[in-house]
Amino acid sequence: MLVSPSLLAADFLHLDSEVEKLNRGADWIHLDVMDGSFVPNISFGFSVIDAVAKVAAKPMDAHLMVVHPEHWFERLAADGVEFVSFHLEAAGRRTASHIMAIHDLGMKAGVAINPDIPVRSLFPYIGKADFFLIMSVFAGFGGQKFIYESLDRISELKGEVVARGADALIEVDGGVGTGNAAALREAGADVLVAGSSVFNSPDAVAAMQSLRAA
Repeated sequence: MLVSPSLLAADFLHLDSEVEKLNRGADWIHLDVMDGSFVPNISFGFSVIDAVAKVAAKPMDAHLMVVHPEHWFERLAADGVEFVSFHLEAAGRRTASHIMAIHDLGMKAGVAINPDIPVRSLFPYIGKADFFLIMSVFAGFGGQKFIYESLDRISELKGEVVARGADALIEVDGGVGTGNAAALREAGADVLVAGSSVFNSPDAVAAMQSLRAA
């Protein structure tokens, strides 16, 4: 599996050293962008992303928890972000056009859903999106407990992806740690987003290695 630690859980007073840890141990660097409207919280914007882009040695993976994700695409591409996911709940009927817009900018497109959205809602975008982000907690807050019903949702989506002969990755975000990483792999997850389980560990690089090897 790939490991994409969430920068939201990092120590923002020492962000340069936190990114260096990810450069040494992560596969991707996950950027949780919140606008205070789609979700109640506000995380960070381009002032932080611009700075991270200058020192990131691993692909950046932006998760847009925002009402108008399309407003972010061009700037993210300019910063060298490689993976961009947006929420189906925010995009609605514009989901397919958002995927195309991201592709036109040279990035990989992902579609995300919260735990209360039927996973079958993603099926029309199999073969169009490069990856899908299954939230295993509700978007907008760090440190929530993993929702174990997410395993069935991942398995259902994986089965449909395989049945259609697509190669889309399944990313999982929320409450991920060494205690459930093996179950996530078995369910069909390809990319694990982990925040506190990495940055609160005494050895972040070792924590990332443990997740990857689960």
